[in-house]
Amino acid sequence: MSAPAAPVAAPGPLTTIWAPTLFVFLWASGYIAAKYTIGYAQPFTILLLRFGIVIGVMAPVVVLGRAPWPRSWREAGHVAVVGVLLQAVYLGGIYAGLERGVPAGVMALIMALQPIITATLVGPLLGERVTLRQWLGLLLGLGGVGLVLANKIHFDFDGWMGLFFSFIAVSGITAATLYQKRFCGETDWRTGTIIQYLAAAAVTAPITLAEGIGTVSWTPTFLLALAWIVFVLAVGTYNLFLWLIHRNAAAKLTSLLYLVPPMTALAGYVAFGETLGPLSLLGMALAALGVYAVVKK
Repeated sequence: MSAPAAPVAAPGPLTTIWAPTLFVFLWASGYIAAKYTIGYAQPFTILLLRFGIVIGVMAPVVVLGRAPWPRSWREAGHVAVVGVLLQAVYLGGIYAGLERGVPAGVMALIMALQPIITATLVGPLLGERVTLRQWLGLLLGLGGVGLVLANKIHFDFDGWMGLFFSFIAVSGITAATLYQKRFCGETDWRTGTIIQYLAAAAVTAPITLAEGIGTVSWTPTFLLALAWIVFVLAVGTYNLFLWLIHRNAAAKLTSLLYLVPPMTALAGYVAFGETLGPLSLLGMALAALGVYAVVKK
């Protein structure tokens, strides 16, 4: 969604540390929260629940706050496109890939291609220049992510269609980033949230109904994870992501995603007792160094 309609600085370095740090932490928490929902409901059912609850929560916020709606159908359409790309194509692709057997490590590695793809496209599409130092940082960051995920990557699975959906997912978030940067930014975030999730729900609902709603186990664990996914991630983190896109060069911002697998690995070590060996620690250091090379002045 869009940032508030306040004056916006030109894209530049990530000069404030709090927003990028909070973004990385919250984005990584989404993978942990997703683990707590597995087995309690079908993936696309969880997506549709997420969209519906967000719309229900934000509707009174919009009404009571008298939030302004887009000034034209064209502006609303741009916001809706970002919603479909980010919420339906990106998240739907991840769920479809995982559901078809793609290991989490392989999925994370594919998602780590996004900064490279974005850096390749920002020049011709947005006129942003990526320096040699930044390219080296992007490659270093990708290598670091590979080391972090090394013990989780394997290709001994059936259903290669899952890889297709994985690449659909990374294409979705890349396209959403570039589209948001190019066409959006002035819509009020409250009404923008409603538009995004209505558009995503309209695309996702037929798929969910075709696959079947299935059974939902309304356990305390599932409810807590769903609450985190809705209130912290769907409302807070995605708006923070789009606000950061609006204020920063796209290549610099997306390089932060290299820090998500290391953060997720640390969270997995704490929450699930997952292994964190020397290779993973080296990968974390390389990923951090790569991001620094991209975002520094």
